[in-house]
Amino acid sequence: MILDEISTMKLLLTGATGFVGQAVAQRIIMDAKYSLTVAVRSSSAVFSDAVSVAQIAELTSETDWTAALSGVDVVVHLAARAHVLKEISNDPLVDFRRINVEAALSLARQALHAGVKRFVFISSIGVNGFRTLDFPFSELSLPDPHADYAVSKFEAEQALLALLKDTTMELVIIRPPLVYAGHAPGNFSRLLKLVASGVPLPFGLVRNQRSMVALENLADFIILCTDHPAAANELFLVSDGVDFSIPEIVKYLAEGMSKKVRLLTVPVSLMRLGAGVAGKQHVFEQLCGSLVIDSSKARNLLGWQPPLKADDALRKAGRDSGFRR
Repeated sequence: MILDEISTMKLLLTGATGFVGQAVAQRIIMDAKYSLTVAVRSSSAVFSDAVSVAQIAELTSETDWTAALSGVDVVVHLAARAHVLKEISNDPLVDFRRINVEAALSLARQALHAGVKRFVFISSIGVNGFRTLDFPFSELSLPDPHADYAVSKFEAEQALLALLKDTTMELVIIRPPLVYAGHAPGNFSRLLKLVASGVPLPFGLVRNQRSMVALENLADFIILCTDHPAAANELFLVSDGVDFSIPEIVKYLAEGMSKKVRLLTVPVSLMRLGAGVAGKQHVFEQLCGSLVIDSSKARNLLGWQPPLKADDALRKAGRDSGFRR
């Protein structure tokens, strides 16, 4: 998609109050070529005067996006349901599908009707699977989603591809791995706290490899995909381009915190056994298993280079976490 050089690109961003959405919004606001509209559920969400706010009561297949889509050139769809507690849902996959598939498809259908030129959909590397063994994941790898969230994201991809085939609206699908920063939620936040605690960590013998993407790098790539002509109708797996073992990740985080870290040489098989007994196999896999991405397509096709080097980004995450001595 190519806009006239003097034109302003009007962009609708969903999920703008989320971890990734906030970073994308902040970057867009600083670029004069964009006019940003954010879709939010809460009227208390605060944005600068340069941002138009469209209040969306609920993200469902019935949501009316007419006003929010008026004059929009590009939609970046980040909003999604990432967690459903099995304790309060008989079928979490059904709940994931309502938001991640049906609501996304409804937005895309209305965007197409409104004349939007490009739809950027943020998916998940979980579509490819939860680990790699002999070969890295690439855009040519066969999908193998396991978790309900990843299944719903894959189904959304397929539904969007079918909807937009042979239409005037371009589709870009991005599958990021773990996204990290000093204020990252979830398991990365817990890892930051572990490193900051100074307790010895049992990762001294782990020789895994993990592909991740710094929040700043992902935001930069998403914005590039809003208007790069070569991104049209493409799938991208995106990462920092450098893979680290968990001992290396811990080392760089500790350096950013100006803390020392002690790694114990615990056999990996023993950790795996303990995780299984404790029902924490998923956590063990995320920390000690390998998940490697070949993200060369993003660099070769779009000429993209991550603004932050991977080791510097990890040190920055440690520094920004608030645990620095």
